Amino acid sequence: MLNLREEAGEVSAALRQRWAAPRKRKVALLLLAVVLVLAVVLVRNIQHRHLAAMQGPGGGRGGSNNPVAVTVATVTSGDVQVRIPALGTITPLATVTVKTQISGQLQKIAFKEGQLVRQGDFLAQIDPRPYEAALKQIRGTLRRDQALLADARLDLKRFEELITEDSIAQQQLDTQRALVEQYEGTVEADQAQVNTAALNLQYTHIISPVTGRVGLRQVDEGNYVTAGDANGIVVITQLQPITALFTLPQDNLPAVARRMAQGSLAVEAYSRDDQTKLATGKLLTIDNTIDQSTGTGRLKAVFENVDSQLWPNQFVNIRLLLEVKKNAIVVPAAAI
Repeated sequence: MLNLREEAGEVSAALRQRWAAPRKRKVALLLLAVVLVLAVVLVRNIQHRHLAAMQGPGGGRGGSNNPVAVTVATVTSGDVQVRIPALGTITPLATVTVKTQISGQLQKIAFKEGQLVRQGDFLAQIDPRPYEAALKQIRGTLRRDQALLADARLDLKRFEELITEDSIAQQQLDTQRALVEQYEGTVEADQAQVNTAALNLQYTHIISPVTGRVGLRQVDEGNYVTAGDANGIVVITQLQPITALFTLPQDNLPAVARRMAQGSLAVEAYSRDDQTKLATGKLLTIDNTIDQSTGTGRLKAVFENVDSQLWPNQFVNIRLLLEVKKNAIVVPAAAI
């Protein structure tokens, strides 16, 4: 009987422990959740107080009702420059692809890549021997036909004397006159061929058509070149002077046109970051139409570019000096 009671007590204690374990776990989780909620509320409260202290009583950044720091300055009078900013692209006045006008072997290249050349400088030489031979041949033909013409004119002169004596028929005189005119036409044609042959011979000596900077060579010595070559021999770009194309809103164009009528307007070109001044020039012209899609007009400025700071297709910031206001009231911005 005693054993039965002890076993019953042990079973009851085991059941109580089994039911007590989940209850303790639930209580622990509940306490943990309460602690987390309190921590979040505390952090939010601290953040709110910190932001309120930064914004000030006015609610704005730094406090909209707080005093604003200013600098005391003296109001003066002086000249104020009115400038119109724009974005521009550098464009050369001339870009020439040097091509041969005849066919032949390229014997010599007389320029170096990147070299500055002047108009008329020697650039390349094509084999002139075939054209020299052609010129000699046509000159020989010209001399032969000139001799025939001279002989026909002498005969015509004799026939004109004989016709007065009624020694020859009129038909013979007319035939001789026609022969003289025929030889005259032949001589003129020969002279034209001589001029063409001489011009072809001159084309074998290629010179620079403009003053500018030589680009990269497109063909090497020894190659056979023709007038139909798309790339040519080299490209020469004029850098001095050079121009810039830029656009302005159409509302600014009337004022610019009025100022141009009074004199030239100064234009300054700055680097892409608008920090470095590259060149100073003047406004050249205003385009004759306005772009309907953008409501802007194109303008062109010219720069001497003596120090070669401007390059074709370069993007620059343009500042157009529209006018200078004399004796204007000047106040530093920090004092306002």
